[in-house]
Amino acid sequence: MLSCVQTYTPAQVVEHSGFSHDTLRYYERIGLLHGIARTSGGQRIFTEDDLGWLGILKCLRDTGMPIAQMLQFAELCRQGDETITSRVELLEQHDQAVEEEIAHLRTQQRYIRNKIQWYKTASPAAHEFASA
Repeated sequence: MLSCVQTYTPAQVVEHSGFSHDTLRYYERIGLLHGIARTSGGQRIFTEDDLGWLGILKCLRDTGMPIAQMLQFAELCRQGDETITSRVELLEQHDQAVEEEIAHLRTQQRYIRNKIQWYKTASPAAHEFASA
């Protein structure tokens, strides 16, 4: 019986995931990517599951999770369902950190907007800009 598993080349994964070849190699070397199949010539072959895992890693990276925590999360996932509670705790902690960062950025954004408004109303060029 033939397997109908969809596979992807590294170039396809780069295009789909947004990760560079170097990042994929680095993630594999440090253990964030685990068990990636290879052709007889040694080229990596990725599956839908690998793409899904890369999606999780991209989300965690893009939201500022440190590599050490990403590695901890990956190890917990490899240990099986008995670590689900620990995974939830780790993700909840990260979610709280993201929430705090968003609040900080909103505060900074208000400052920027106030500065923009100040410049628009206080500078001589603003009067020219407003009359144009």
